[in-house]
Amino acid sequence: MDSSTERRPLLLALLAATVIALVVSGWRPYDRLTWLMEVLPVLVALPLLVVTRERYPLTTLLYVLVFLHGLVLIGGGAYTYARVPAGAWVQEWLGLARNPYDKLGHFVQGFVPALIAREILLRGDFVRGRRMAAFLCVCVALAISAVYELIEWWAALSLGQGADEFLGTQGDEWDTQSDMFMALIGATVALATLSRVHDRQLQQLGAGPPIGLAAAAE
Repeated sequence: MDSSTERRPLLLALLAATVIALVVSGWRPYDRLTWLMEVLPVLVALPLLVVTRERYPLTTLLYVLVFLHGLVLIGGGAYTYARVPAGAWVQEWLGLARNPYDKLGHFVQGFVPALIAREILLRGDFVRGRRMAAFLCVCVALAISAVYELIEWWAALSLGQGADEFLGTQGDEWDTQSDMFMALIGATVALATLSRVHDRQLQQLGAGPPIGLAAAAE
């Protein structure tokens, strides 16, 4: 499936679905500024992935995960994280005090970047050893999460109450800490469940992990 010709229809479908989701979400979002700040990573990543699709193609697994991550961001941008209907349903179903959709967002924020880091580290032969690779991938995911929290802090300082929808704390004084914890869980789950699948797709792409690491994965 990682042959460029065989997976082209899938990648085109993911691209089209992302563009459609962006257009629909941006038609009448709850708050225009919040929408822009939430979907900005998608607006940056989308053209970057298109430009690098020939020179540095990613595994199919990673393209799919990036697409799903984009949908989570787009959904949060359209409604704001505290108002996403799917989160409200879960809140009512579980009797929670707040909409948990933002926690899903931060879980994915750790899940997907951990595998992006893994692909870059292994393809570039920057690290050898399964444990060290996993450790560095978790560190990268947590670093990204921390930077995102800093961006939220800067937005709060710059916009004042105008940043409330972007922050989405919903009155939780430990929101920052729990966000980073969810990113940690997401990164750990991604590495524990998808590393072997990722290794196989890297090998099919002709950019497999070093021999020692691939053998350790068996």
